[in-house]
Order: sequence, then structure tokens, then C-alpha cells
Amino acid sequence: MSILSIDAGTTGVTALVVDEAGRALGRGYREFPQSFPRPGWVEHDPGHWRSATLGACREACAAAAIEPRGLAAIGITNQRETTVLWDRATLKPIHPAIVWQDRRTAPLCDVLREEGWEEAVHERTGLVIDPYFSATKVAWLLDNVPGAREDAEAGRLAFGTVDSYLLAWLTGGAVHATDRTNASRTMLFDISRLAWDDELLDRLRIPRALLPAVVPSWGELATTAGDWPASRIPITGLAGDQQSALFGQACIGPGATKNTYGTGSFVLMHTGETASMSPTLLTTLACSDEGSRAYALEGSIFVTGAALQWLRDGLGLLERTDQAGPIAESVADTGGVYFVPALTGLGAPWWDAYARGTLVGLTRGTRRAHVVRAAVEAMAYQTRDVVDAMRRDGGISLTELRADGGASAMDFLLQFQADLLGVPVVRPVIPETTALGAAYLAGLGRGIWSSPAETASLWRADAEFLPRGGPDLEGRYGGWRRAVERSLRWALPETR
Repeated sequence: MSILSIDAGTTGVTALVVDEAGRALGRGYREFPQSFPRPGWVEHDPGHWRSATLGACREACAAAAIEPRGLAAIGITNQRETTVLWDRATLKPIHPAIVWQDRRTAPLCDVLREEGWEEAVHERTGLVIDPYFSATKVAWLLDNVPGAREDAEAGRLAFGTVDSYLLAWLTGGAVHATDRTNASRTMLFDISRLAWDDELLDRLRIPRALLPAVVPSWGELATTAGDWPASRIPITGLAGDQQSALFGQACIGPGATKNTYGTGSFVLMHTGETASMSPTLLTTLACSDEGSRAYALEGSIFVTGAALQWLRDGLGLLERTDQAGPIAESVADTGGVYFVPALTGLGAPWWDAYARGTLVGLTRGTRRAHVVRAAVEAMAYQTRDVVDAMRRDGGISLTELRADGGASAMDFLLQFQADLLGVPVVRPVIPETTALGAAYLAGLGRGIWSSPAETASLWRADAEFLPRGGPDLEGRYGGWRRAVERSLRWALPETR
């Protein structure tokens, strides 16, 4: 039996066809355009999600030599928080999707803090008040798209994150739903009651009629309609990308921790059935079925791999992002250069929407390789920031870090990470654990596997990087912290 996994990420869509032994039989990938209409704004055309999904799925099925109608189930995982409103009848978006990286709602977040909402938001949703999350994006769309509020109140519009939009598209508009993990990233969902929070909805003037139903991460969730991939294929797995990666990395019990080195980086520590709260980290729902619940501590780092894309597309320092590792290793160190990639503000543990990218320590001797190495090292430094907070606030010791995502292919990065953290860093055989996690969820929902423990038994390590120390690691990390201080509050509006 074969499962199609759709990983609708921030810069592209990956599709995997996975068999019942957990092996990847075929892969497809399609990148889609990014739009930056103003400084701090990031948008997507949801039509590009659809075309990229079709292309990636067709490529994966062709590589696996399987006809789409022969698929046993579909699992979907997605970039979280990205927000779109669409017409329920036509499925046409009323505005480009506002991407999770977008900072346009920072002033509204400031107002919410001034009104004293921080404690309530944190206690109910597990989140901090930040433009990162969906809530203020929905409010912005309702306030700025002509006619949106009237149509929303009349029930003609639907709100969703990417999973909801893809579900609506694949089911011909029959299903408007999201899973618990995605709902927990909206800043509108009470993670203790597992319900939308009426008080937050009222404050942000978001009509309940907009909201999707909330379902578990696996089970009989929906079936496809239309010609592709084929009619009546069960959709039985659904999760936000980082919770899906946690599941795909077999991190299903307290203390198990992974980091995905993707467009951003996301460190998640499973905390079991207990919601562990932290002043600087997020508490989020992990994957679970109808009869259970699970939580994780998360440190969301907004820009890591995206910094390499910026070095490629913005500065022309790279022709391809996969050159970053060899170029970084071509010099012994950064020559004292630090790059704080706060290109869309800083996430955990700083939560500063007004931070901006900072390059410090430049001299006449600085060369391209020093800047590239500084960008790679920044991935590890930001991860150390988050892991230190987890160690301090989570009450659970870290024994190893499981690494995945595109940048995890860099041995140099993972070795430097192990040295900085003082624990082994392990890379799996299948690095696309986000897509793999969605396949596992779909397989559980279809009855191909009987339990999360069975799917976890399929996980295999590819390489382990043991900490070996290094010259003045703590001093270099101290330099990073000084560099971060110089990036903070840089773009604070003069009027505030």
C-alpha cells in the first residue's frame, strides 16, 4: 500500500510516495515564487501552491511508478501560520496569502500588549503576541480588503492556513477544517480546552463563521473529489510542518527533540501530555489522535536557510545554496564576522518584530567565504539560543538533537552544532522527515500502522556527530550574543 505525502512548505512543495515499510519510493518537488511588496511584507499567491502541489505529486507518483488512483491515502503537512481568506463558493482567495514571516501587523501586536493581553494570550494559546501568528493577519485582511468584513460576517468567506486551503481545494470545497497542531499556531485557539477562544475572537473582531472545524492529526478526515489525484482517495493525515517533522523524527515521548534546518529553523521538544510553559518559548500541540493529546515546547527561528537564499538572490555571493557548506569550510573561521539574519525580525527567544539583519566585525580582510561561514554558523548559534531556553524552562534534559531539513546535509553545520550544544546531533536516513511524518500520520489514519510506536520503529540514523569541543567556543558564542544585541529594535517606529 502506498501513501502520498504532500509537504507544502514556504518556498516549495515536496511530495513523497511512501510504502508500508516507511521507504520513500518516489519524490517530487516544485518551487514557487515569493512576493515582497513592501519592506517586512511577505506574500504568496495560493494559485502557485496548487500548481506546485500538482507538479510535485505527479513527479512523485511517476518516480514511484504508481497510478494516483492506486494510492491508499494522502497526508498533508504545511507551512504554518500563513493566512488566506477565500470565497467558499469559488475557492478564490480574496487577497494574496500573508506568509508567516510577514511583519505588517507589528503595530497591532504593540496595541494588544499595551492593552494587557500578553498573559491571557500566553496562558490560553501557549504563544506570545507576535505578527508571526495568524490572528493579527486575519484581522488585517478583514480591515484592509474592501468588503471582506461584510462577506465574512455573512458566512461567504473561509479562513485557513495552508492545510485548510489545500483540503478545500482537494475536496472541491466540501471540507473546511484544520488539525489541532495548525489551530494551535493561530493565536486564537485554547490549547487546554481544544477550542477557539471567544474572547480573543471578539477583541480582534474575527467572526466565528470564518473558522474551520478542528480535527485530530490522523483519522478519517476527508476524501478527494475531482480528477486529480483521483476521486475518493482518503485524506487521513494532517499536521503543521514542524509537528509533522517531530513525528517523522520518531520524537514521540517526553524529552525527544528535533531541529528542522529549513527556510527558518524550528526546535521542538516533546513534553508528553503536559503543557510545559516558558516565558520565551512557545507551547504548542503535537500530533495526536481523537482520544489523546500531546504537547511540545518550541523555539521558532525565522531565518536560517532563507539567509542562504538571500546571499544567493540578494547579494549574489552564492550561485547555489548548496555551495554554502564547502565555501564555509574553505576558511578556518569567520575572521570575527557575525551575521544576525533578522531579515524578518527575530523569533525565539527574542521575539522582536523590529530587529533587522546585522553584519558586524567586517575588516579589509573580510572575504566572501567569511560572510558565508557567518551565515552558516548563525544557524547553530540561533539553535543554541533556543536549546538553552529549553534547558532552563522545560525541566527536561536534552540528550541528543535530531536534525533534518535541507541544511542538515551540511556535515560542517551539524558538527559545529554538536560542539556548541555539547550533545550528539543525529541525522536520519530520510532527511525529509516533515513529509515522512505526514505519511506516517496518514498511514495511522488508514490503519496501515497500528500505533505511533510502530511508526517510530521505522526511523533509521544516517550519521551521528559527537561533540568534540573547539577553540574558545563560549567566547565565540558570547560574540554572537553581542551581535544580536545590536540588531534589536532597529526598525522601531519613531512615533512609538
